[in-house]
Amino acid sequence: MPRIPGVSTKEAGPLLRAMYRFARRRYGAVPEPLTVSAHHLPLTLAGGGHELAVEKASKVLPANVRELAVYRVAQRLGCSWCVDFGTMLQKHEGLDIERLRQIDDYATSPAYTARERMAIAYADAMSASPVTVTDEQVAELRAEFGDKGVIELTYHIALENQRARFNSALDITDQGFTSGDACRVPVPADAGATVRTRSASG
Repeated sequence: MPRIPGVSTKEAGPLLRAMYRFARRRYGAVPEPLTVSAHHLPLTLAGGGHELAVEKASKVLPANVRELAVYRVAQRLGCSWCVDFGTMLQKHEGLDIERLRQIDDYATSPAYTARERMAIAYADAMSASPVTVTDEQVAELRAEFGDKGVIELTYHIALENQRARFNSALDITDQGFTSGDACRVPVPADAGATVRTRSASG
């Protein structure tokens, strides 16, 4: 259970209920980070609008490159919710999720292309404390993806750092999106309940 329980449908006002309905239609369940952040509705609206705008604007990088970099951040930072949700998104994109088991060996694994390796290594460098990105690394990325591509990649990696750290701080863990279990309990039944049902890997 998260450190701050999610806002239940019963407690939600009309606008929040509409957001829950939209999320349920899109993902099959209401994401738990949404129900937790809903305690601060203005920030929830700002965050939701931002996520939709980023999604619409991100058309430069191939989906596999972008999604692998984002997944790597979630994995490195230990955000099980992000790993669960990100795996589902990759599956819906038609990407190979079986190779995610080999991501720790991305530098040598034949499951990853050279472009994907560059993006994953950049995600590692950006997510380190302190950041370990080098001039040479950015130069290689610029040569491969262009300036717009590097900006898009950097933005998504930074955004996933924000998501993963938010979820980890509030102990929001995997919800069962990958296993399909998340839709069993889409929103909290009451103020003390949780939206989460554990995935098989959780």
